[in-house]
Amino acid sequence: MRRDMLTPSRLRLAVQVVFAMFLVWVGVRFVAHVSWALGQTDVWTPKPPAVEGFLPISALMAAKRLLLTGAWDPIHPAGLVIFLAILGTGLLWRKGFCGQLCPVGLVANLLERLGRRLHLICRTGPKARRLLAAPKYLLLAGFCFAALSMGVEDIEGFLRAPFNMVADTRMLLFFEHPSSLVLGVLAMLALLSVIIPAFWCRALCPYGALLGLISWLSPVAVARDEATCIRCGRCARACPVALPVDELRRVNSPECQGCVECVSACPVPGCLGLSVLNRRLPWWSIAAGSLLVLIAASVVADTLGYWQSPIPQQMVRRMHMLMLGQMPDF
Repeated sequence: MRRDMLTPSRLRLAVQVVFAMFLVWVGVRFVAHVSWALGQTDVWTPKPPAVEGFLPISALMAAKRLLLTGAWDPIHPAGLVIFLAILGTGLLWRKGFCGQLCPVGLVANLLERLGRRLHLICRTGPKARRLLAAPKYLLLAGFCFAALSMGVEDIEGFLRAPFNMVADTRMLLFFEHPSSLVLGVLAMLALLSVIIPAFWCRALCPYGALLGLISWLSPVAVARDEATCIRCGRCARACPVALPVDELRRVNSPECQGCVECVSACPVPGCLGLSVLNRRLPWWSIAAGSLLVLIAASVVADTLGYWQSPIPQQMVRRMHMLMLGQMPDF
């Protein structure tokens, strides 16, 4: 492959697809685990720890408990590892997880490409951009307020409640049998994402809001060389969150997703690129660095015994059977 064929945009898509394929494998393993837990098969399949990454609220509660007591979450230990690792990517690599790895980001990326091809993209000005971002910060504030208002005993009760123990299974069953309302909401979000790039990420994702606030502390950012910039505006038009990249020397906005699409669009070699402490980094660093943080965190956690859940198999099946008796028909 020629060097000019490996662009930031193509690498981003490739990394997103590979990460999504890994999550599909995790999902297949988890379905097999749930089938055993619900008594549908006698073949034991261990739960893939990575599935706990889809339980951010539980991980938020566990993170507060960790700060207050120093104790790791024994119910969803990998969920806490993944939560802290993703926060680490925000601190080191801005919102590289959002722009380079997140499966929702992959869907948003593909829908944005469709919108550009159909000429349906609606550009947002500074005021509209701020208004669009407001709901996710309100959601984040609500979750943080709920977590902060809970004491250690309340958090202990939440983490050890039967509902939390099988929260990942409940989530799976919910999306296996979505209601008409859920399908309608998903369809509306998809349509809005064709018209407004990364609509979910920009307007509604509290996880992205948290990473955006943390990314303010990151030393890494996209930087523009004013001396070589030709003011063509391609970088701003390529930005999924409509940041005025062509007017900034350094893109420090919490809305920057670290997707480096602006770098891919720039026609002047070296004009736009990643920068840390006034030194340039390779544009692929943000993808590689974000992925490396997650892999390193999982390896270290597994070595220290903080990756696999210690809950006995019999209790796992008992909790699932209890849940099955409580769940309504879908």
